[in-house]
Amino acid sequence: MGVTTIDSSVAGLGGCPYARGASGNVATEDVVYLLNGLGIEHGVDLEELIKTGRFICEKLEKPVSSRVNQAS
Repeated sequence: MGVTTIDSSVAGLGGCPYARGASGNVATEDVVYLLNGLGIEHGVDLEELIKTGRFICEKLEKPVSSRVNQAS
């Protein structure tokens, strides 16, 4: 289909400074899980990404918001 870039952020962290109350971004862990399920090659280690998301959330004292992280 020609898609070469997908915008996401580890653990779904972030938000939009222009949209008050924006909850965050699409979690990279969830995108990688979807790509795995679709059999799309991407070169990202999902287990390491999950660990990274948990580490960052712990340091920021924020809850883990990605669905994949919550399920594992």
